Amino acid sequence: MKKILVVDDEAAIRETLEQILGYEGYHVQKAGSGPEALQLMSSGLPDVVLLDVKMPGMDGFEVQQQVAARGWDVPIIVISGHGNIETAVEAVRKGAYDFLEKPLDRSRLLLTIANCLGHHKVVRDNRVLQQQLLEGPPLVGDSPAMLQVKDFITKVAASDATVLITGENGTGKELVVKAIHRASSRADRPLVEVNCAAIPRDLVESELFGHEKGSFTGADRPRTGKFEQADGGTLFLDEIGDMNEQAQAKVLKAVEESRFQRVGGDETREVDVRIIAATNRDLTAPDSGFRQDLFFRLNVLAIHLPPLRERGDDVELLLNWFMADLGRRLKRKPLRFHPDALAILKAYSWPGNVRELRNLVERLLIMAAGETVKPVDLPPMNVVAQEAGMEEGLLACGDFQEFKSRSEAIFLQHKLRENLYNVSRTAEALGMQRSNLYKKIAKYGLQTQPDFG
Repeated sequence: MKKILVVDDEAAIRETLEQILGYEGYHVQKAGSGPEALQLMSSGLPDVVLLDVKMPGMDGFEVQQQVAARGWDVPIIVISGHGNIETAVEAVRKGAYDFLEKPLDRSRLLLTIANCLGHHKVVRDNRVLQQQLLEGPPLVGDSPAMLQVKDFITKVAASDATVLITGENGTGKELVVKAIHRASSRADRPLVEVNCAAIPRDLVESELFGHEKGSFTGADRPRTGKFEQADGGTLFLDEIGDMNEQAQAKVLKAVEESRFQRVGGDETREVDVRIIAATNRDLTAPDSGFRQDLFFRLNVLAIHLPPLRERGDDVELLLNWFMADLGRRLKRKPLRFHPDALAILKAYSWPGNVRELRNLVERLLIMAAGETVKPVDLPPMNVVAQEAGMEEGLLACGDFQEFKSRSEAIFLQHKLRENLYNVSRTAEALGMQRSNLYKKIAKYGLQTQPDFG
């Protein structure tokens, strides 16, 4: 049974609300003053507080401040007479969920409470999920490239300067962001992520800065943006290269001045946010569509994450780490890797980087026969070993024609994999007729299916 605390200095209002809410199945507590309310909450937090603004002694605004100062995680709905609307609106700006005007409308009261409970559950669940995400997985690897990344994290974590992380998809940009946040003085504050590529272009500003009620069709209530949600913490702007130019201009202003306005609003809001941005694009390219002034503002501290093909020494470490971690999650015994299977995996170029490796380990845990992963247990990756052997045997070719054939096979297989085995796209990239490419695929027995399905 959900518990609601009613705080109002008028006994008649307390009694009326107790009857209405009790009839709806809520357990109701009552307090006639601010100090009494705080005393009740110190014994056990309710699920929602209905808080009057105008009370003698300690008013509702002071109660709200005390709740925040004590770190109590409880949503507050402010109730106010007509003459105190301005104060009630200010209370909402300071963190209250909503306000209701007296005399209270029963239907609106019940709807607001239901929405408040639902909203608070989502916020609480997201907080738990975020904590779980922040706690794992670690940055695995001791190759020179990864040691450089770890050293970078150690050096920049204590700073509040903006960070720009570049690298291919799947290289672990999110893990670096979490590691920086964990090691910073903001670790106990929110880490808020925005995937700029996943937000419709016309909603980016609303997502980042929030909006006021009625600012556009469908904006039926004010909304807090990601900048406000990250206040005091870290804001991670992922795939920032996909952000439209209008939003880029507003982000530049917000980053430089630490203040902004909601969409449809005229109030300037100030925030204390550290910005970390990430992209898999070259933001300095002439055709990138990215503002160079914003690039230079973000590029204060920069790190490029190496692809897995440049971290060969880390492949075995990653395979074993994911095998242990996923085995625990899937409740399966971790598997060992036969030396021949391990050699194939080390020779593979991993176009999907660490993400692809993780997916492979999960597949092997489910599909492999026996306790040791053998080459036969791997997906169609024979071409990897074949290419590796061909490359080693190039200098052993008996004549130039054999050398040309082997070199061509290696090159074409690489281009097919680079274009995700789309034959038409590969032929176009090579400036070759598709029918001619098909002939060469048949001639050399090249792989035309993805490595992992």
